[in-house]
Amino acid sequence: MTSPGTYETTRTDASTASLDATVQPSARKLRVCHVSMCLLTGGLERLLVEFGTNRDGERFETSFVALDGMGAPAEELQQQGHHVECVADLVSGKLARLRRLTKIFRDGQFDVVHTHNTLAHFYGAIAARLAGVPVVVNTQHGRGCGKSWKAKLQFRLANRLTDRVVGVSEDAAKLCRNDDARSADRTIALWNGVDLDRFEYRGPSTQPVAISVARLSPEKDFATLLRATWILIKDRPDFRLKIVGDGAERQKLEQLADDLSLNHHVEFLGERSDISKLLPQAGFFVSSSRTEGISLTLLEAMSVGLPVVTTRVGGNPEIVVDGKTGRLVSPDSPEELALAMRDLLQDQEAWPVYGELARQRVEQHFNVRNMVRQYEDLYRELLNDRAGRV
Repeated sequence: MTSPGTYETTRTDASTASLDATVQPSARKLRVCHVSMCLLTGGLERLLVEFGTNRDGERFETSFVALDGMGAPAEELQQQGHHVECVADLVSGKLARLRRLTKIFRDGQFDVVHTHNTLAHFYGAIAARLAGVPVVVNTQHGRGCGKSWKAKLQFRLANRLTDRVVGVSEDAAKLCRNDDARSADRTIALWNGVDLDRFEYRGPSTQPVAISVARLSPEKDFATLLRATWILIKDRPDFRLKIVGDGAERQKLEQLADDLSLNHHVEFLGERSDISKLLPQAGFFVSSSRTEGISLTLLEAMSVGLPVVTTRVGGNPEIVVDGKTGRLVSPDSPEELALAMRDLLQDQEAWPVYGELARQRVEQHFNVRNMVRQYEDLYRELLNDRAGRV
């Protein structure tokens, strides 16, 4: 990748799309606009905050646009001094949304538009090209671009206008290539990261307590985790499970816990802002998800030094080294999940070893500052490639 600060943008008319760019020391900060469907609570939104927090402020100026809905992440970005805008607050309708995005990009004279997931990518890529933005990057944070034919079509159409597609895991990148073979040579993998300072190493608790942190939605499959807990407590009645998160499935899951007589073993803590303090209160982390891109909560747990038990799906096998930092199990299998948790409970003396190796792995491969630098290097590389072609 190119060295920092080689791209100079001298345009005064956005429609020229930096066609006069030259490989010289940068005349001003490069302007990057992140586009997502919303800035509400979630893993993707947390990552967007990290982009704002950890950007190279000497070389980059970042803005954020949500197509529909803003919350705490938007407020945090605004407090950091970033420009944040919600298109839904100003217009309604698909065509009006596209026009508004185009105006935002043209007025902002952005060098890079970075879209996140498929629908934001569809609108963002079209608007960026209409506004004359030189470089468009898309990140797919799940496994592929979506399941419906409509999502796949939107992904492929947007990719015709895109310089690079990024999957947050090798698995995600492979699925993106399968979903759009014509963009395969422009599709790469770049792992997500977490803030190692916020999630300091503390090591596991000595208590027979597991913690799981996720949105309570069908794909996280907490029902399997509850059924695994029901199996486990027959051998380990001292086991306790803390579930952190909220969502559409909460009432159904609480009812299932009641039906399984787990009220003394499972605690639903709801949505919390003190995850970094809650994690070290557990002996290990557990996840029963059916699908993942790169799980931030899994990385956060490993960062504080917890062993993990999680499903062998998506990017999880790229994070967890089975038998060294935790255990990998099949999805949709309460029996296998219960057995893995029981084995870990019986091997409590190894928890600190698992936890130290887990922390080391996150430090080496999943540091959020390194992730942001890699994206910034990618922006500069693509801008210089475009300047060289003009």
